[in-house]
Amino acid sequence: MSSRFWLSVITTYFVLWCQLVFCFVPEDIVKCSNGNSDCIVTNGYGSFPDRSLCRAADIVYPLNQDQLISYVRDATVAQRKIKVVTKYGHSFPKLVCPDGEDGLVISTKNLNKVLNFDVEQQTMTVQSGMVLKQLIDEAAKVGLALPHSPYWAGVTVGGMISTASHGSSLRGLGSAVHDYVVGLTIVSPGGRDDNFVKVRKLGVGDEDLKAAKVSLGVLGVISKVTFKLQPIFKRNLTFTTKSDKDLGDKALTFGHEHEFGDMVWLPSQRQVIYRIDDRVPVTTPGNGVYDFLPFRSIPQPILESVRASEDLYESHGLATLRCINSKTVTAAFLASAFGLTNNGFIFTGYPVIGYQNKMQSAGGCLEHHQLGYCAWDPRIDGEFYYSNGFTLPLSKVKSFIQDIQKLVNIKPNSLCGVEMYYGIIMRYVKKSPAYLGKDEDGIDFDITYYRSREHLSPRLYDDILSEIEQMAIFKYNGLPHWGKNRNVAFQGVINKYKDGNKFLDVKAKYDPLGLFSSEWTDQILGLKGGVTIKEVGCGREGLCICNNDTDCGPGYSCETGRVYTIAKVCRKNKIWNEVSAEENLSSE
Repeated sequence: MSSRFWLSVITTYFVLWCQLVFCFVPEDIVKCSNGNSDCIVTNGYGSFPDRSLCRAADIVYPLNQDQLISYVRDATVAQRKIKVVTKYGHSFPKLVCPDGEDGLVISTKNLNKVLNFDVEQQTMTVQSGMVLKQLIDEAAKVGLALPHSPYWAGVTVGGMISTASHGSSLRGLGSAVHDYVVGLTIVSPGGRDDNFVKVRKLGVGDEDLKAAKVSLGVLGVISKVTFKLQPIFKRNLTFTTKSDKDLGDKALTFGHEHEFGDMVWLPSQRQVIYRIDDRVPVTTPGNGVYDFLPFRSIPQPILESVRASEDLYESHGLATLRCINSKTVTAAFLASAFGLTNNGFIFTGYPVIGYQNKMQSAGGCLEHHQLGYCAWDPRIDGEFYYSNGFTLPLSKVKSFIQDIQKLVNIKPNSLCGVEMYYGIIMRYVKKSPAYLGKDEDGIDFDITYYRSREHLSPRLYDDILSEIEQMAIFKYNGLPHWGKNRNVAFQGVINKYKDGNKFLDVKAKYDPLGLFSSEWTDQILGLKGGVTIKEVGCGREGLCICNNDTDCGPGYSCETGRVYTIAKVCRKNKIWNEVSAEENLSSE
């Protein structure tokens, strides 16, 4: 029986008595050796795509707007590099890294209060460090709802809008949270005449708001955000599983049929889990809760057992066993409705109907009363993975899906590893007026898969995953999610945005000295070289596209893609005999 099966079963039942055991909330992503000085900056996963650690001289924790302004002013006078970090830091790329070791890091952890409600106008103003879970629950208390949000509740207001985080919808303004922002306050460096700090209050009608809503943290510190909300409502949700034979066609229509619809694609199993999810009146009976199982706290022994199994599959080339396990994982999560309950305690059947704030996002492992750890907590040997996310225009989605299906036909077991991480999540995203928002309606493909802790350790089907990555980014001109992805996905990205130059103009105006910029942000914005890191094995780490075998490291060679033949991928030199390997393992 699969370790991940027991993960879902035990987590479901242990949560009922978890008050009796130790709990482990996530650590700060900034750790300092001398009070708040001499600091190392990382993220919630403990590793950036290039496996580096970033340093900063100091970190500060402003308690209010005045303190924030003073910190930005002092750093500007000293011409120090500045970066903003959030409470949990769940962005993969190096957006939070200041240049060098003398920079200042400003944490918004304590800027987490509601500042104003206007129930009549249906607006809510909050500080930027507020976590999504608190935001949606506070809104619900006064009968309001944020209509769309990411599924992970641990992002902060400032972080999720700055990286264009989203849910799934083509209705109304769409699923991107930043498109529900009608005002914000941003603190940026100023000149001598401004006493070295500039506080801008942007609202509807201000062109600069289109830049500030998705800012990547390079315009200054967002301190306050005003959202346009809606009256509270309920959702009616059912998961149903079907063949992926017609997925290319179905994907183009499904998002128009259901307001919150999405798809979880299991390509090696040739199945799709459709999320049939729609708004219903608040008077509809039901008090459902979506406490997504993978986001709950999980006991350390279970997490480490699951990881040990993955390490075994990957290092020994046990692709068939991995596929068997992936099917068990899928069955377990379908049987438990992925964590849906009809009353907050048990799942009794579909549909599950509940209030918007109870159904839209989850993050149980962030709560003090929960059991164990978040699955990816770097303090234990649990999950460690890559997370690719890219949006393709609807017009290109069918061809992309068909290309992946061709790869699966060639290598049927190649994407079972993705299914171990719940499959390829397909979410709908609408065209946005934000300069760094989406230029067309599309589907975001989220692909999570195993990452080795040791640099260049053997991994199954590296070449297939890299081919899909390059296919999405280069063949179909996909836009990478700003808070996810490896370096390769960001090659030439700013040139894909029709308003990219407008964003750069605002950046030059708000921060002419580039104090909030870093080498990494300059690279992705096309201001300094490129994002490629050339080193042995860079092709397998997603830090470069291989040009030769050295870029792939020992045991691998640089080859062309199987379907997207322009792709250059790292392929194992010796074809692994899966049956032989698994027989040898079982005999031991």
